[in-house]
Amino acid sequence: MENSRKAFTDFVDKAVAAASLLNRDELMFSYKGILYPITICSAEAFKALESFEARSDDVILAAYPKSGTNWLRRILIDLIAISQKKTPGEEGSGNAEKPEEIPYLEVGDPEKYERMTKLPSPRFMATHLYPENLPTSIFRNKVKILLLIRNPKDVATSFFHFSNGVAIFPSYETWDDFFTDFMSKKVAWGSYFDHLAEWNKYIDNERIITISYEELKEDPILGMKKIASFFGFSLCEEDFSRIAKNTTFKAMKEKSSETHGKFGDVLFRKGVVGNWRDVFSEAQNEEMYRKFQDSLGGTKMAAKIKYDVYCKA
Repeated sequence: MENSRKAFTDFVDKAVAAASLLNRDELMFSYKGILYPITICSAEAFKALESFEARSDDVILAAYPKSGTNWLRRILIDLIAISQKKTPGEEGSGNAEKPEEIPYLEVGDPEKYERMTKLPSPRFMATHLYPENLPTSIFRNKVKILLLIRNPKDVATSFFHFSNGVAIFPSYETWDDFFTDFMSKKVAWGSYFDHLAEWNKYIDNERIITISYEELKEDPILGMKKIASFFGFSLCEEDFSRIAKNTTFKAMKEKSSETHGKFGDVLFRKGVVGNWRDVFSEAQNEEMYRKFQDSLGGTKMAAKIKYDVYCKA
């Protein structure tokens, strides 16, 4: 556990240090038409990822950035640990003498995928990629995927603060400037709307379950039970209660510098639903609504996001 955390925080700290030496326009690079942060991703790694061989028992968490990935990642890791009769908080099932790989599939050096072949099952991976940019072996081998979604207004608001708090992303002088880039696909990992429109094509896939940040906030234990049932994890009622207690926003924020290094302070900022009301103008509310309807209106994905409930101006 300690080795795993150190590997992750060391990687983050090095990325932040490297980014601090770059100009704003040097922080991102484009790969297949989508922008990525250059100090944690690379074209070489993306090419190596294409031949990555997934296992049928891999556990994958997919989400657009700032949808609550780190929170659900912690929950998933604890669910796996307890189902394997291990202590909650362990970073996986690997040899304690060897650090785990960076959990984000597209983040790291090109050689990580070869190293990952030596990791014991089940391997946990997270990703912000569109489904079309994932290794084909994930779908060929019928890997189970947990898709996390969150309302676009809170995603954009969280992404704005994150971009201004972490050196690996371009910072913004104003919210209006960020909003323009967010709506025109000029942020890391591309368009929120394209991301969910592509995942909507898989929404009826029996190997994929979709859960929203909002429903998980409203009833964490019910959400965890759905996830555990989907993956076939065996836990008792006390286990779910213990994980819920250990993964509250307050509990994770208190340990954030230890678990996420220099990302910690900005990763765990507020953890609430509806923070978008502090920044959105009337015109931006209208623009976001039109974009959401054009991209996702009438889809099953839109129904799960509940725009009229969580984004009502």
